[in-house]
Amino acid sequence: MAATVGATVLPPLADRPLKNTVVLFDVDNTLTVPRVPAKPEMLQLLSALRHKVALGFVGGSDLAKQQEQLGTPEIPVTTLFDFCFSENGLTAYRLGAPLASHSFIKWIGEEQYKKFVRFIMHYLADLDLPIKRGTFIEFRNGMINVSPIGRNASVQERNEYQKYDLEHRIREKFIEALKKEFPDIGLTYSIGGQISFDVFPQGWNKTYCLQHIENEKNLPGGVDYTTVHFFGDKTFEGGNDYEIYADSRTVGHSVKDPEDCAKQIKELFNL
Repeated sequence: MAATVGATVLPPLADRPLKNTVVLFDVDNTLTVPRVPAKPEMLQLLSALRHKVALGFVGGSDLAKQQEQLGTPEIPVTTLFDFCFSENGLTAYRLGAPLASHSFIKWIGEEQYKKFVRFIMHYLADLDLPIKRGTFIEFRNGMINVSPIGRNASVQERNEYQKYDLEHRIREKFIEALKKEFPDIGLTYSIGGQISFDVFPQGWNKTYCLQHIENEKNLPGGVDYTTVHFFGDKTFEGGNDYEIYADSRTVGHSVKDPEDCAKQIKELFNL
């Protein structure tokens, strides 16, 4: 059955012109500036691309933040993409309907989680930074997000902190301290965006979403996706796009920013 977005009728997934192809995008610094709504030109380009291929995003943030960046008050983000993979796919939507989810807290256990967060809070308290704001630890379904400056920082404060972090390696040193304190806990640490890093179980990086893509062929009317493109900016080792970018199941594309991403989309897909 064809899907309708606004006045536009989309071909069913199995009937997209580029057969068996899905294109996945990171969100921050790929489709849009962190925590800033995507430009209309980007959304129009993605809509045109969706008429050729299956379209999805995969990001570490929760769906509410991705709604702010990619959707509008009138249009749910789950209607603009065929696949919505929030928290690396721990929360997932297919054609607007939720897929099975998983929980970080169930995996780690309450006692171990309390020890871990207690160490983080002590470390944060002792950090001497030019400024600190609020929401230093954000609990999500599939991970926790840790921000030395705090996620309530303004856009200008985020930009300034990013420069400071690059010079002083605040996040890198924080992660090193966590690895030393909890060497056998089975966690992965991934720097993403401007001001924070994600913490999640090993294997729960962005490649987690690929199991949903692989399961498509088992669904009624599903597609066996043999080509999976991924676009992201943190594709270097240690960045939160690295694992899916380098995965043998994907064709990885490294972008500098949303403008570069748009340029590569147009060139690759003749738009």
